[in-house]
Amino acid sequence: MTVHEKQSISYFKQAVYGLRHWFRLFGMEEKAIQMPSIKKEEKLPVVLSKQECKELFKAPRLLKHKFLLAFAYAGGLRMNELRMLKISDVDLNRKQVHIRNGKGRKDRYVALSNLLAQKFQQYLTQVKPQVYLFEGQTPREPMGERSIQYVINEALQKTTIKKQASMHTLRHSFATHLMEDGIDIHSIQRLLGHSDIRTTIVYLHVAQIKPRLAHSPLDSLYNIALE
Repeated sequence: MTVHEKQSISYFKQAVYGLRHWFRLFGMEEKAIQMPSIKKEEKLPVVLSKQECKELFKAPRLLKHKFLLAFAYAGGLRMNELRMLKISDVDLNRKQVHIRNGKGRKDRYVALSNLLAQKFQQYLTQVKPQVYLFEGQTPREPMGERSIQYVINEALQKTTIKKQASMHTLRHSFATHLMEDGIDIHSIQRLLGHSDIRTTIVYLHVAQIKPRLAHSPLDSLYNIALE
């Protein structure tokens, strides 16, 4: 029997998956079940500080790139949600953004930042998108994922940020900063479009939340100052 030492977790996973398939292929379901379980690695997400976010949004030269990064963070959007966003999905009157066909083919609404709402008409006038809010070189076609990733990579190079950040880092930062601002976890779950709250709870491990002293709710009913 050959023993492979110091192999990666990926190598181990592929070996287990392969053996399970082989056992089932030859009717040995019991042996497949007896294969070792593969635990998912529990890594905490990379999160930018609020100051780092401000530095990142300031870095791009083009308004389109500034707007793209800020929009992704402001709504906590996934990459595909961002690139498939249409101009008509932005409701300036209700200050909402309609996210269509998110993960699990679910729609949801997220708040439109007041700052982005103020800059929205300027963006449309200067960048001139026709259908999608962020279009590539072909008019009326959404920007590609690689192009969007290039935008953040180029912006990061112009900052002092040393973290291994990606577009998804902006989504992690959105959730963490909301939690630090006192927004409850169920509201954050809804804004992110998570079907399972356990996915949202991970941000409790990275958010810098100051502990608050407990008090009697009776006192807060009558606005009695705490001594």
